[in-house]
Amino acid sequence: MKKGIFIIALLFSAQIFAQAIYEDERYVPETDPLVLKNLDEWQGKKFGLLMHWGTYSQWGIVESWSICPEDYGWCERKKGSNPSNYNDYIKDYEGLRKTFNPVKFDPAKWAKAAKYAGMKYMVFTTKHHDGFNMYDTKYSDYKITSKDVPFHTNPKADVLKEIFNSFRGEGISTGAYFSKPDWHNENYWDPYFPPFDRNVNYDPSLYPEKWQKYVDFTHNQILEILTNYGKVDILWLDGGWVRKRDQVNIKENYDEKFTENESKNGFIKHRVVDQDPKMDDLVIKARQKQPGLIVVDRAVHGKNQNYLTPEGRVPAKTLPYPWESCIPAGGGWSYSPGAEYMTGRQGIHMLVDIVAKGGNLLLNIAPSPEGEWDKGAYDLLQAYGDWMKVNSTAIYNTKPIEPYKEENICFTQNKAGNVFAFYLAKEGEDKIPAEVTVKSISPKKGTKITMLGSKTSLKWTKEGNGFKVIIPESLRNNLPAKEAWTLKIEAINR
Repeated sequence: MKKGIFIIALLFSAQIFAQAIYEDERYVPETDPLVLKNLDEWQGKKFGLLMHWGTYSQWGIVESWSICPEDYGWCERKKGSNPSNYNDYIKDYEGLRKTFNPVKFDPAKWAKAAKYAGMKYMVFTTKHHDGFNMYDTKYSDYKITSKDVPFHTNPKADVLKEIFNSFRGEGISTGAYFSKPDWHNENYWDPYFPPFDRNVNYDPSLYPEKWQKYVDFTHNQILEILTNYGKVDILWLDGGWVRKRDQVNIKENYDEKFTENESKNGFIKHRVVDQDPKMDDLVIKARQKQPGLIVVDRAVHGKNQNYLTPEGRVPAKTLPYPWESCIPAGGGWSYSPGAEYMTGRQGIHMLVDIVAKGGNLLLNIAPSPEGEWDKGAYDLLQAYGDWMKVNSTAIYNTKPIEPYKEENICFTQNKAGNVFAFYLAKEGEDKIPAEVTVKSISPKKGTKITMLGSKTSLKWTKEGNGFKVIIPESLRNNLPAKEAWTLKIEAINR
């Protein structure tokens, strides 16, 4: 995943929340009955945790991307002994393994905080693009359990094992992030050639044996994770440029590049390369190991992308397929010293907005070099949990209902036909108004309306195609939640 520079105040702006490109015509529905069952259950979970963690956390930089020789601002090299020299920088970057010693690593604490927040699933970076493995792989020495990594003597050195066990212990399902490109592997970035960009640095069609070695390596590592680390619910693959392409697709992609400003002088920051990872074969083998496994081959349209993952944004409307917005809680995807985190109000409103549109929120928290979460992360999860204790029944296992939102009121519905109206507190608003008008939902005559967290039956009157509900002063002075209040409407007119 690329760098996310997020100014929290802008998260709800029109630009960040611009409508995602509709790609439903290229979404290929799953046919495996067990995968479909698991996917349906996953859609009901609504709230998950993503963690980007690796040796790069020591420099507080954007994951692996600074070793990629592309000319983007988020690829800048500013650390190390001589950042102006690419080869020196790579040497220093890969040397970070020799000082990586997260002795304060306590995944049980993370899992408890995630559970309290209401998170139902998690995804952890087993390996990012730099190729450093955060688990005990037998296929590479560039790993956290290698003898040249100080942390290798720690009883918790196999961090993937510790994290998965801790989160499963709290009833949270597990997902493995895995990068298809590996910039450390000699069969992806061959030392004979300089790396050109994010892609393989040789032509796989000219060196098929070398490319097959890389495909075998990738399959072996993924199957290793699915064999040695217990039940895995989601295989979350990043690096969507590593995929099979045909001549039409390649031409279309280059045509797009030459219409962009970056290519107006003929310079292309990264190429388009046919590099087939044999994903169909891998998924068959993966599901033999883990039946019903949800596979997310991100940004690769086809049957192996069981749900889509808008990155760093929330679509403006409901989408006609399973989806999940992945959003950093603060700073970027990787650890940023002094990162500013969302407030509880911002985070809760984002979750409600996403769920009302039928999606899931995958919230990223980046551990520090010492293996800790920032206080801001814990504060945010505490706020989520306090709110979810009262309002979670309007979040989990719900579906969108048109119009999904009007002004600052969002809607969901459950299988029983109950409709929930979330009143999102406006800036500086610490009480719900004495009267709330909903224009687009019409309760059935005699329907009971309550506020979640209160047993008080609220008076309401029909108004046009909607209704007006009266919130008594006694309830307004003793509200069961902050940030947003949820009205439960037992039944509506269809």
